[in-house]
Amino acid sequence: MSRLVMKFGGTSVADLERIRRVARLVNAEVLAGHQVAVVVSAMSGKTNELVAWTDGSGAAAAGLPPSDDEYDVVVASGEQVTAGLLAMTLRNMGVSARSWMGWQIPIIADDAHGRARIDDISPEKLGGAMDAGEVAVIAGFQGVTRDGRIATLGRGGSDTSAVAIAAALGAPCDIYTDVDGVYTTDPRIESKARKLARISYEEMLEMASLGAKVLQTRSVELAMAYKVPLRVLSSFVEPGEAPGQGTIVCDEEDIVEKRIVSGVAYSRDEAKISLFGLPDHPGVSSAIFGALADANVNVDMIVQSKARTADTANMEFTVGKRDAQRAVEIVRAAQPQIGFLDIAVNDDVAKVSVIGVGMRSHTGVAKSMFQALAEKGVNIQVISTSEIKISVLIDAAYTELAVRALHAAYGLDQL
Repeated sequence: MSRLVMKFGGTSVADLERIRRVARLVNAEVLAGHQVAVVVSAMSGKTNELVAWTDGSGAAAAGLPPSDDEYDVVVASGEQVTAGLLAMTLRNMGVSARSWMGWQIPIIADDAHGRARIDDISPEKLGGAMDAGEVAVIAGFQGVTRDGRIATLGRGGSDTSAVAIAAALGAPCDIYTDVDGVYTTDPRIESKARKLARISYEEMLEMASLGAKVLQTRSVELAMAYKVPLRVLSSFVEPGEAPGQGTIVCDEEDIVEKRIVSGVAYSRDEAKISLFGLPDHPGVSSAIFGALADANVNVDMIVQSKARTADTANMEFTVGKRDAQRAVEIVRAAQPQIGFLDIAVNDDVAKVSVIGVGMRSHTGVAKSMFQALAEKGVNIQVISTSEIKISVLIDAAYTELAVRALHAAYGLDQL
């Protein structure tokens, strides 16, 4: 019997009726002859509620000191509830099932509470239960440190849990969400968006990191590293409906017809920080970005240009909107050492990107992008490129216009 990992996100298990539908989907795979492990998220909105109970102000109001490891104990409980409810529902259907917490498998993680990374998984007990015909219902988003403390994997971490478990079991992984696959862009913005039958790991990784919400970035990294077959499906169907649905995430070599551009992604979670009058000599950039790295502030797009004053430069870079104020404080604290003149922040910006493995072998992709944006009067503030993507920073007010223009420019509405 072949093994299969199924993962269900928060909207898929948002209430008891949806959990019953999930149970029917799981049972269908059991009846098809699979040994099944199911990874579940917390019910939709539950993690946000738990986080609100544990944030700085909430903890202080309740008389509780802030504590990262205790934060993990609280926020990991949402997945535990879902795992227990689904296991109970399966048992009521006559399916042998039990719940598993991260520490029971165990999923060993580092001690970076709230953003832990998986170090190791020992799947022997889990695999043994599956071999005996038991459905393993696993609480996603959580692992255990080597000293026995719960550690959570960051928002969206249930995707990472599922792929890591699939890699450990040598199984494919089906990710069930509230959409029926990966689309060329957000269908809420562009009604002509098309579902992709296949997308490469690299393209999916870029789309996830650039704002697409279908899969968490680290889960795609894991799938690519361990060659885990991934499929994105909708959970809002009954067993037997819409055969062959979804999007397969696979190696580039498994895609026969490679598109120049496969998708358009966007992110409004951006802030641009501008530094003026930087001394133009070696070591300045290291001082700036070293300080930010030490504070775990992730920096994305970076552009430096000569200033009008001799031996000085101006620099712009982007960070997540939530990190903007902290980044400004860190850079200001280093001003005496660095010696820049002024700093400004703008969080009314958005990043729009085009992604496609076909960029490696085709010219004119950037020209088409810049021309399409220019025709719509969209000004580009910052540009960033890689082998298979081009990203631009624009005024946030033009986000939807830019996405639709680029989607049409590359003929993605005609796939």
